[in-house]
Amino acid sequence: KKGLKKIQLLKDQTILFQGDSITDAGRNREETGYNNPKALGTGYAMLTAVPLLEEYAELNLKIYNKGISGNKVYQLAERWDKDCLDLKPDVLSILIGVNDFWHKLNGNYNGTIEIYRNDFIALLERTVKALPNVKLVICEPYAVPGVKAVDEKWFPEFYEYQKAAREIAVKFGAIFVPFQKVYDEAVKIAPASYWTNDGVHAALPGAQLMAKAWLEAIK
Repeated sequence: KKGLKKIQLLKDQTILFQGDSITDAGRNREETGYNNPKALGTGYAMLTAVPLLEEYAELNLKIYNKGISGNKVYQLAERWDKDCLDLKPDVLSILIGVNDFWHKLNGNYNGTIEIYRNDFIALLERTVKALPNVKLVICEPYAVPGVKAVDEKWFPEFYEYQKAAREIAVKFGAIFVPFQKVYDEAVKIAPASYWTNDGVHAALPGAQLMAKAWLEAIK
């Protein structure tokens, strides 16, 4: 289902990036403020924030990154009041799912696709109840095959997690950012190891591709 509304940014809005290590990207968690380079990390969240703050200077946006490395959906839920609802975001971007699968592969988690889907839906229902006007951006969890961590054991099962994220975006009227497609196109230009360090974590050019894809959601 294409053509969901783009997001119109308005004055004094708060934008929040949420997720796991891909969003976290080494941010300093002691820095709790917004529009702060240390607090935004070195990944796509920071590379998205910079052009937004420059291009929409008159809007006085506040941009936060509260991604935490290793998180699965249930761990977002555990910290959601403090790290999301209390910040009252107008635009909420979530990239979650790779650990829900990866940690199962490496034996550290016994989650299933049903748990991922149900936990994600419950989290979003809780969010829209608390913040009825929030604009949601659901990012596609991605894995780039042939680099370190990502091998044939990921597929086809990981596709189910991506499909769930897409369906949840439709269900909640969210913008969907197709990160897998972004990387699938990128590997035609340069090898996978150029765009991502291990198949999961973005290298600098990969993070920039992700930022560009995210910004296409903005009107």
